[in-house]
Amino acid sequence: MKNSLKPKYDMRLLFSCFFLVSFLNVFSQQETKPKIEPIVKIDSLYREDQFYTTITYNLFSNIPADLKQNKFSLGISAGFLRDMPINKNRTFAIAAGLGLSYQNFFQNLTISKDGSGASVYQVNDYNEFVSNRYRQYLVDVPIEFRWRNSTFDSYKFWRVYLGVKLSYAFATKSVLDDGETTYKISNDSNINQFQYGPYLSAGYNTWNLYIYYGLNPLFKSVKTLSGENLDIRTINAGLIFYIL
Repeated sequence: MKNSLKPKYDMRLLFSCFFLVSFLNVFSQQETKPKIEPIVKIDSLYREDQFYTTITYNLFSNIPADLKQNKFSLGISAGFLRDMPINKNRTFAIAAGLGLSYQNFFQNLTISKDGSGASVYQVNDYNEFVSNRYRQYLVDVPIEFRWRNSTFDSYKFWRVYLGVKLSYAFATKSVLDDGETTYKISNDSNINQFQYGPYLSAGYNTWNLYIYYGLNPLFKSVKTLSGENLDIRTINAGLIFYIL
């Protein structure tokens, strides 16, 4: 009798174990795995190294009597600035860079040659010549103090940059057409090749206002035929674009 009941109990025990294992397996499959969030590393050492481009309207200041400009005197420059933050939040920085500039001036200050080949400077009425222009090409070294409210993950921010630009005019050219003769004077020795002055750029994101004022005269000790000293300074006013 006892021997006949033993197989039944063994079968029940076997089914019980199978049911328990199946239940635990289903339960384990329904458990939700914890979501793994990616670790975001904050770049606390970011810099605003930038390429820049300026488009300006060029002006003369400290001009002699009757000197006027006509047409649009265009200026274009481009270069790169290396950013060096000086505070923990990196909102203040010093930057230095290297660039090239092209400046064009349309005006009635004419440069011609006399019989001996010397340069002659004169302010003429516009009806006395057909066209007159002066242009120069420069290597620029900008150095600036920067404030901005940028962050490591934002390229859109307010900025105010105050700097000094040191420039070397490696090529200059004046072209005068008086209706009879065309005078082309390249690399006039009376032009100050070394030029410098302060500038300011301010704005938001890509679009920024820009203004530069030349501290030293464009010409060396030069006088016009009427005896006026040419103490002309240059002004560049327009827009500057920063590209990261």
